[in-house]
Amino acid sequence: MTDEFVVTPYKVSGEVDYEVLIERFGTKRIDEQLLARLAKYGPLHPMLRRQIFYSHRDLDWVLDEYDKGNRFSLYTGRGPSGPIHLGHMMPWAFAKYLQDTFKAKLWFQLTDDEKFMFYDQLTLEETKRWGYENALDIIALGFDPKLTRLFLDTEYIKTMYPTAIKAAKRINFSTIRAVFGFDNQNNVGSIFFTSIQTVPCFLESMEQKRKVPCLIPCGIDQDPHFRITRDIAEGMGYYKPALLHAKLMPSLQGANKMSTSSGNETTIFTVDDRKTVKKKIGNAFTGGRVSVEEQKKLGGDPDVCSVHQYNTYFFEPDDKKLAKLYDDCRAGRIMCGECKNLLFEKVWAFLEEHQRKRAKAKDVLEDFFVRD
Repeated sequence: MTDEFVVTPYKVSGEVDYEVLIERFGTKRIDEQLLARLAKYGPLHPMLRRQIFYSHRDLDWVLDEYDKGNRFSLYTGRGPSGPIHLGHMMPWAFAKYLQDTFKAKLWFQLTDDEKFMFYDQLTLEETKRWGYENALDIIALGFDPKLTRLFLDTEYIKTMYPTAIKAAKRINFSTIRAVFGFDNQNNVGSIFFTSIQTVPCFLESMEQKRKVPCLIPCGIDQDPHFRITRDIAEGMGYYKPALLHAKLMPSLQGANKMSTSSGNETTIFTVDDRKTVKKKIGNAFTGGRVSVEEQKKLGGDPDVCSVHQYNTYFFEPDDKKLAKLYDDCRAGRIMCGECKNLLFEKVWAFLEEHQRKRAKAKDVLEDFFVRD
């Protein structure tokens, strides 16, 4: 099974083995020693305690630099191709934790160019429109406007392009083909794009005119872009970016990554109404038995249950409450319907508040954007 899954920035399929990915990508596990060190800066985020953010590149080095007074910047992004779902929100919520803990400036890239080049059905005008729509969800999470820079690639390209072509000159097609699985059918824009995605790693250094460390919290499917960046960074006069990798939030079907394109009943979007959210959670895949009697006798299987995964990833920050839900499921003391109702109440409470903040974000949009 482990040989059958695929993880790239453009495709995730099969049942992902995250231990195998550490070996395949050559990353390091976030071990107990590193967690203990992170705990010295502030309370550990649940995603760290639960090993959802579980892998890294050079996190220890970034913390060394921070301790010396060389503060790092943060970089994450979004490819705007449709509405935001809860899987997108997960690493952004973690980025906010990092911003709050380390008072770090965040560069947030909206890749309207990328989605235009990779999606035949989207026009450039549509990806730009989605970029501004998606920005409302980002702002609604509560990022500090003084420490946050949002930009669309097509609107910040004058700043980015000189560094992008310096990066492009150091990357050959054989590397792109090997890392991303591209072939002769890929357009030249998609082949060039990783050069654009490299640039935000260096924007803080460019602005301060000195080398500034950069830390990228992201889904582990995005790591291939930055392996290339790390190979060329020092030759360009910058530090290699460091990374924190998250596991991918599953869909309500329980296995595959939550996706905008395959959404419908398997994905919860931030703009969904109460009735829609309740229906989607009500139809979620669980680890329950075929009957109430059998579940009371044999217990359920929370390890394969999408409802339990949602609680683990995002919606139950209390470890003791999460452990009780797990144990109650195993022992047959709680039924799937009750678990779904509990999750729905938490998800809807979050979304109701998020939608309120999202509406208000329209008034402060310009406080966050940078343009040429």
